[in-house]
Amino acid sequence: MTDLTELTVAELRDGIRAGDFTAVEAAEAFNANVAAADALNAFIVKTPEIALKAAALVDADRAAGKDLGVMGGVPIGMKDLFATRGVQTTAASHILEGFTPEYESTVSHNLWSAGATMLGKLNLDQFAMGSSNETSYFGNVTSPWRKAGGGNEAMSPGGSSGGSSTAVAARLAPAATGTDTGGSIRQPAAFAGICGIKPTYGRCSRWGVVAFASSLDQAGPMARTVRDCAIMLGAMAGFDPKDSTSLDEPVPDWEAALNADLKGKRVGIAREYRMDGMDAEIEASWEQGKQMLRDAGAEIVDVSLPHTKYALPGYYIIAPAEASSNLARYDGVRYGLRDLPEGAGLQDMYAATRAAGFGDEVKRRVLIGTYVLSAGFYDAYYTQAQKVRALVARDFERAWEHCDLILAPTTPSASFPLGSKDDDPIGMYLNDVFAVPASLAGLPAMSVPVDVNADGLPLGLQIIGKPLDEQAVLDAGLALEQRAGFTARAEKWW
Repeated sequence: MTDLTELTVAELRDGIRAGDFTAVEAAEAFNANVAAADALNAFIVKTPEIALKAAALVDADRAAGKDLGVMGGVPIGMKDLFATRGVQTTAASHILEGFTPEYESTVSHNLWSAGATMLGKLNLDQFAMGSSNETSYFGNVTSPWRKAGGGNEAMSPGGSSGGSSTAVAARLAPAATGTDTGGSIRQPAAFAGICGIKPTYGRCSRWGVVAFASSLDQAGPMARTVRDCAIMLGAMAGFDPKDSTSLDEPVPDWEAALNADLKGKRVGIAREYRMDGMDAEIEASWEQGKQMLRDAGAEIVDVSLPHTKYALPGYYIIAPAEASSNLARYDGVRYGLRDLPEGAGLQDMYAATRAAGFGDEVKRRVLIGTYVLSAGFYDAYYTQAQKVRALVARDFERAWEHCDLILAPTTPSASFPLGSKDDDPIGMYLNDVFAVPASLAGLPAMSVPVDVNADGLPLGLQIIGKPLDEQAVLDAGLALEQRAGFTARAEKWW
C-alpha cells in the first residue's frame, strides 16, 4: 500500500471515498508518525484513540452509503488554542494547564461535522504570542528543517502556529488548524515550506478560540497544497451567531472553483515592501513570483501602500492592548492555575497566579498593553495606533482601484536558529513586518512556498486579496504553486 502519510488531504479524502484504504488505516499511519516524532515537540496532547474512534465511524458511514463530508476520514492536528470538549486546552500556558473544556469551538465542531478526525493538540507560542515557537510552557517546537551542508542547528518553525507548521511539514498530519493575529499562519507556513491562508476577518468563528487580540485573531488552515487549504477552509468557515464578529456570508466551494488561469487579473507590487537591507534571496524569490504570475496571465502593476512603515508599530500597540484586556480573565478563581500563598488576600492571589502562570513574553505584552491603555497614555498611543490602522486599511482600498491582488514576500528572511533572537525582542517582532498590514486591514492573505535559499531552507511568497475574495487568493496561490513546482522537503533526522 502507498505510504498514507505522503498523501494530501484531497488524496486521503478521495481514497477513503473510493475504498482504496480505510479511514482507520489512515489514522493508524499518522498516529505512528506522531508517536515517533517526540523530538519535534509538535504536540502538547496526543489523541490516537480519538482519531481511531472517529475514523471507525467514518468507515461505518461509508459502508452504510452515507455522505462522508468534505473531509471524511482525514486526520488533522488541532492547534491548542481551540477548545476541544473533553481534551485539555492550554494555549501552551501553565496558567491553563489541566483545563479541560466542556464545550467545542465552532471551528473544530465544523471540522468534525465535515468528517475530519483529530490526532492531537498542537504546540504553539504561549497565548499565540511569538514568532518562533519558543515561548510555550511545554517547550519549544523544533522545525524538521536543517540547514544544508551538514549544519545541525535547531531551526525555528515560526510562530505562533509552529506546532501546526512542523506537523504538516514532517508528515505528522496532512493538515492542521492555525490562527493568525499578525502573521501566525503565514510566517510559520513560509518557514516550513507549506501553504497557509488567513481568510477575511470574520470568515471563521472565534467562538471557543482562546483570545489574544480579538479584533485581529482569525483561524485558518495549514496544509501542503493550495487545494488542501481550499478544502479545509470550506469546512472551517461559516456564520456563527455566537460570535458577534462572524460574517453572515455564504461559504463558496473554493475547491471546485480553483483556477490557475489569471488572465485579466492585475497583481500589485507595493513599492513600500521593498525595504532597505532586504535579504537578497527573498528579493530574488519575489522577482521569480512576479514572473510566475505573468506566465499565468496576470498583469503586474505598481501600487503604493504609503502607511506600511507604521503598520508594525501600530500592531504592537493594538494587539498588546487587547491582550491585556483578554488575559485579565485568568485570575486563579474560575479555572486553570491557582497560586494561593498562605495568608494571602485576593489581590495577592491574583498577582501570584499570574506571576507563576504567564511566561515572560506574555507578561511583556500585558505590561505594554496595560501601559498604552492607561489614563495618561491612551490618547498618545492607543488612539494613534487605531488611526494608523484606519490609514493602512484605506491604503489597501485605494490600491484595489488599480489591482485585484497584491504579491509580497511572506517574511523578511528564511527560518533562523532557535535562540538566536532571544535577546532581541524587536528583531523578533520584525518577522511580521510583511504580514501585519493585511491583518490590520482584515484581508485574506496566503503564503505559498516557491523556493529554497542557499542553506536549503524554504522561502514563501504572500498573496493578499480583497475582502471576501479568498477565491482570487487561492487561484493566485495555485498559479504560484504550479509554476514553482516546490517539492523540497525536510530530510528526516528526528
